Amino acid sequence: MKAGDIIEVLESVAPPEIQESWDNSGLSVGDTGMEVKSAILALDCTEDVIYEALETGANMIITHHPLIFRGIKRISPDTGTGRMLMMAVKEDLVIYSLHTNMDKVISGVSGKMAQKLGLENLSFLKPDPSGETGTGLVGTLPQSLKYDELVVKVKNAFNVKCIRSSSVPDERISRIALCGGSGASFAEDAFSSGAQVYITGDISYHHFFTEKGFTIMDIGHYESETGVLDVIKDILLKKMPTFAVRIAAKNNNPIHYF
Repeated sequence: MKAGDIIEVLESVAPPEIQESWDNSGLSVGDTGMEVKSAILALDCTEDVIYEALETGANMIITHHPLIFRGIKRISPDTGTGRMLMMAVKEDLVIYSLHTNMDKVISGVSGKMAQKLGLENLSFLKPDPSGETGTGLVGTLPQSLKYDELVVKVKNAFNVKCIRSSSVPDERISRIALCGGSGASFAEDAFSSGAQVYITGDISYHHFFTEKGFTIMDIGHYESETGVLDVIKDILLKKMPTFAVRIAAKNNNPIHYF
């Protein structure tokens, strides 16, 4: 199986052209003509993930966040990114990412979040002009829940140790907005959508001053997005059932809670 064939399968679901203009999804390192023995999936390409790939014989790493995000002025062992790029080239690894293009398809990051909560009647939180893609989702619970019941459900669904929340609503919750990753910039869209609760990550202090009847729940960046690796794995195995792909054991949250 060539790397280009694997990329073609992924891009049939999450085309690179729908990524945000500031993003750098796609091929970071490697040759699309290389034969891929096996692949591992991770939210981020880290040195630990690269070592795991080498130890297990995988020569392709597929991530959500791009390894090369902003401009790189030099490649040297003095930085983590430099060490990873040097190692990847030396070891003939292919490194590929699906970032905002996987955010913007309904079956992607936020879609996986919605699935975990069992939300129904889904629509994009901020649709693109085409209406076929967009950022975030809004939907309804099959049965309304008290806020404390929703907190328990969210903690269980996303394996969350703690949640940061704005004011606790009195009414039962039925309509929820979601955005995986850093969703602060879509808080107004969530409020305008009629959602009672907006679940996302990376919320700053001032965003917790919310309007009455609207609550923001910050479950963490990693926690909200890591489910997308199951989505990517399913995409590949649906088209290539015998392909050796697995989620990296060292796909770890860089944030530690004490």
